[in-house]
Amino acid sequence: MPPAEDSGEVDREKGELAVDPAQVAERLQARFADAVQAVHTDVPDPYVLIAPERVAELGRFLRDEPELDFKSLMCLSGVDYGDRLAVAYHLHSMKHRHRLCLKADLPREPGAAKLPSVVPVWPGANWHEREAYDLFGIVFEGHPDLRRILLPDDWSGHPLRKDYEFPREWHGIPV
Repeated sequence: MPPAEDSGEVDREKGELAVDPAQVAERLQARFADAVQAVHTDVPDPYVLIAPERVAELGRFLRDEPELDFKSLMCLSGVDYGDRLAVAYHLHSMKHRHRLCLKADLPREPGAAKLPSVVPVWPGANWHEREAYDLFGIVFEGHPDLRRILLPDDWSGHPLRKDYEFPREWHGIPV
């Protein structure tokens, strides 16, 4: 089957491309103008920068809107840019064969990196959020079981943060 053209049209039986990232961003801006902070569609992985406190609300809209149908959260990643932390949500619609990335910037001060959990929207986010919490210290408010997933419970700090200082030993074991 030849690749779908990026026309914005859709053949629902074939599941061809419904909308491109710029069109999704336009829909988000029209409905959630106060939550969309920036749109970057001229980059290899297009994304919409959103207000962190609105991520679950926007996610629910993107999932439930029939023309968008972003039912799949492919990946949720924590990021440390040095001056701020961020969470990237890579979304995909299998029905329409389109994808989008949402990003939410967060302050890097200890205890300040917080945003709502998207587990109620995409249950598969459960372990992804736990990993971002464990390795970056990002708190997902409302998460059903937010605790470390990779490191021991008594580990100090969050090792993927750029300001993390690795310990020389843990319980007498060289690290």
